[in-house]
Amino acid sequence: MADVTIRIAAEAKDRLTAVAAAEGLSLRDYLIQLSQRPPRPSAPVALPAPVVSSEQALAALFAWSGYAPTPSEEAEIDRELERRIAKAMGR
Repeated sequence: MADVTIRIAAEAKDRLTAVAAAEGLSLRDYLIQLSQRPPRPSAPVALPAPVVSSEQALAALFAWSGYAPTPSEEAEIDRELERRIAKAMGR
């Protein structure tokens, strides 16, 4: 692959170099990685209609995640949460 020169403001180069360094990359490697990312969509992504009830929100969450605890699992989770809160509060 042949190298090219790109002219940008020194401040922009410095910012890009800092971003690359924060990701553990050289500026050259960072720009190569950046060029290989898929383009962002040009139009905003349509959001689903708002959920109007907590039951609908839970149904949507369960449908999305596949997680649907049984009542006994919920009780155990609640007990564990209460235990952790008490521990954090020094009780």
